[in-house]
Amino acid sequence: MEEQVVQLLLEQKKHVVFVESCTGGMLASALIGVSGASGVLEQSFITYSNDAKHKLVDVKMSTLEKYGAVSGETAMEMALGGVKKAGADVGVSVTGVAGPGTEEEKPVGLVYIGICHEGQCRAEEYHFCGTRQEIRKQAVERALKLIMNELSEK
Repeated sequence: MEEQVVQLLLEQKKHVVFVESCTGGMLASALIGVSGASGVLEQSFITYSNDAKHKLVDVKMSTLEKYGAVSGETAMEMALGGVKKAGADVGVSVTGVAGPGTEEEKPVGLVYIGICHEGQCRAEEYHFCGTRQEIRKQAVERALKLIMNELSEK
């Protein structure tokens, strides 16, 4: 799937930026594993803490306080902030609870993936199962699929 995402981005002459929390760079790493990725990915952000989300990609502290780091609202602001900071065409964010412990009284496996493209931002909610690594891997796979679907529709 990574190869298909890189190919679609190259064909459409678009750059992507990732803003990752619970996946900690796995999404960027998946894309970088593909030859030609340097033509579509210039930078990526790992914003594991609330402070990093605020400082690096301008997630509002009021959003983090009201909705928490693991929320659709935060995921959208992460993706939009990434687009603005990197000057990218597509921004994708991942924030969630990979476990094994819960955070913010939200269940293990709850993940939000945000995407901003052509001025439109949205976040999708997912509930993954498995170990910490399995949840993170599922989030990366779903994010790649989301990018493919978004670029294929345009």
